[in-house]
Amino acid sequence: MEIRYPEIGICGLSCRLCPTYHAEGESKCGGCKSEYRIQAGCPFITCAVKKKGIEFCWQCDQNGTCEKWRGHREFSQKFDTFVCYQKLEDNITFVQRYGIASFEEMQKTRERLLREMLQNFNEGRSKKYYCISATVFEIQELKTAIEQARKVSDGLNIKERSKVLHTILNKIADKKQYCLSLRKQDTKAR
Repeated sequence: MEIRYPEIGICGLSCRLCPTYHAEGESKCGGCKSEYRIQAGCPFITCAVKKKGIEFCWQCDQNGTCEKWRGHREFSQKFDTFVCYQKLEDNITFVQRYGIASFEEMQKTRERLLREMLQNFNEGRSKKYYCISATVFEIQELKTAIEQARKVSDGLNIKERSKVLHTILNKIADKKQYCLSLRKQDTKAR
C-alpha cells in the first residue's frame, strides 16, 4: 500500500515531535510508518497497515469496538512512554473534524518551532523537554515564547539561552497547567 503520511503515527501521535525522530545517527526514527518501523512489530502497524491496508486506526471500521485501540487511548490520557501522549485525543478529534492534511500542516508548524528550539536553545539536555513543549503548547504560545527568549537571550551562551527559554515555557506551563515531563506509570503498583 502507499504510505502517504509516514510522520503521523497510526494511532494519532505526531512523529515529527518525537525525540527519536530528531535523533542523530542510527537511533534516528523516520516515523511510525517508515520502512524500519514497519518491520519492527508494533501491534498497530501489524493490524492497520499489514493486515487491513489502512494508515490510521480511526479509518478502521472496527475502531469503535477495538479493545487494543480503546486501551491505547485510555492509557494515553494518564501516561506516556518515551514520547508525549498528552494530545492524542485532541489529535484524533482534529483529524476527524478537519482532515489529515490540515493536521499534517499543523504538525509541520510545530516541528519548525521545535527545530528552532533545538537549534538555538538546546544545551544538549533539553530535547525531550522541547519535544513535549512542542506537543502540548498552543502554536501561538510557542511562537511568543521563542520570540521572547530570542530577545532576552541575545548575546548569551547556549546554556544561558536554554535557561531563559525554560523559564519562559515553565511560566506559561504553570499558568495553563501543562505537564512538561513524561507522565510515567508506576510499575510497582501493578
